[in-house]
This record gives sequence, structure tokens and C-alpha cells, in this order.
Amino acid sequence: MVFNYIFATINKLMKSILLSRFGFATMLLCFSISFQHLSAQNKPATNDPKAKIILDGLSKKYKSFKTIKAGFKFMLENAASKTKEEKSGTITLKGAKYLVEMGNIQIICDANQIWTYSKDENEVTINKNEQKNKGINPAEIFTMYESGFIYQLANNEKEGGKEYQVIELTPTDKTKSYFKLKLYIDKANQSIAKTKIFDKNGNHYTYEVVNFSANTPLEDAFFTFDSKKHPGIEITDNRD
Repeated sequence: MVFNYIFATINKLMKSILLSRFGFATMLLCFSISFQHLSAQNKPATNDPKAKIILDGLSKKYKSFKTIKAGFKFMLENAASKTKEEKSGTITLKGAKYLVEMGNIQIICDANQIWTYSKDENEVTINKNEQKNKGINPAEIFTMYESGFIYQLANNEKEGGKEYQVIELTPTDKTKSYFKLKLYIDKANQSIAKTKIFDKNGNHYTYEVVNFSANTPLEDAFFTFDSKKHPGIEITDNRD
């Protein structure tokens, strides 16, 4: 199975909005699937050639898809506070455009602006799509490991009858909200099955892909929000 993302899959905007609305402790969605120093002090700050081969293969695979849709499970864990929350959702991608649906929240991006819509409250917040945050951009949930990380191939792990190759990534930008990511790659089909993000606040975020499809034709209009279809909607526009 694949994820990130997704995955992804998760970014900072998703964290602040989704977690506040769902009552999670501070973080992501999205995808911390947050990928500070290279995770452990005894690990060299150089890239692992074996990990690079695997990551290059993943990058080639996902870049070949014109569109991606993935169902995922998201889990937040914090050992100190004994927090454990679980949600599910979907993410649809087309280039820099994306649609994330999680519970009563939709996050839609047409590459230029982001709409965050609450179905229950019938309100939408509009923001510019500025890639200056310290979290993960959902549009890059399956390819975010391509730059900005030091990576090492860790030991394989088995779970549920499947074997996963595990790659640990640490961001070269020390201001990121997370200090380590772990990619779990299904050894059988060489796809991302799960991403685990280790946040500096002690939160662990896991995104697990539960279903995946690619190359479904989607018009660009799919990645826009039409307020006219929601009578009485409250609009907060932060683009100015």
C-alpha cells in the first residue's frame, strides 16, 4: 500500500486547523507524518546509498501518476500525556493541487489558495498557498523525501504478515516542527504503506494508507471551492 503522504501527508495549516477542530494535542495532519539532527546522535550525518536507491524508485513511481487518491488512517500518540487519537480520511492529488477530507473538514488547494471548510459549522477560511510553513505540504505527501532530508536505511520490520523496509529521515532545516520521519515501504510492491512523524512536542503522528488508486481523470474544478453551493456560509478571507 502507499501513503504520506501520504501522503502525506500531511502541513502546518492542516495541523493547526484539524487538530483544533478534532481536539487533538498540538501538531499535523496530514500528512507531522513530519519528516533534528539526524535522529540519533550516533548516526552519521550522511545519506545512505541503499536508502537512496529505494527513495529514487519511489519518486519515479509516484511522479508517473497524473492523479492519486488514497484513503488513510491517522493516529496521534503522546506517551507522556497518554494520548491516543485515531481518525480516517482521504487525500486526492493532482500536481500541486489537493483535496483532503477528514471527518467534517475539507481542505482544498488549487495550487494558489487553500480553502478550509467545516461542514458542521458551514464556514470556510481562505488563505494564500504560501509554502513557508514548517510542516508538510499535502501535495508532496508521496515525494517530500526528495530534498531537505538526510536518510538512512533502518532494519526491516514485519507487521500483519507483511515486511516493510524502513527508512529514517531527518530534516536538514532545524526549524522544522518535527525532528524525524520514518517511511514504511511495502517490500512486495515497493510502495509507501505508512509514515510516522516524530514531533518536537513529543507527539507521534502516523499516516497509514488503507487504499490507493491512480490516474483517475479529474478536472481542475475538482480542486476549487464554490461558496455559492453553500447557502448562508460564513467566509473568512485571509488573502489580503
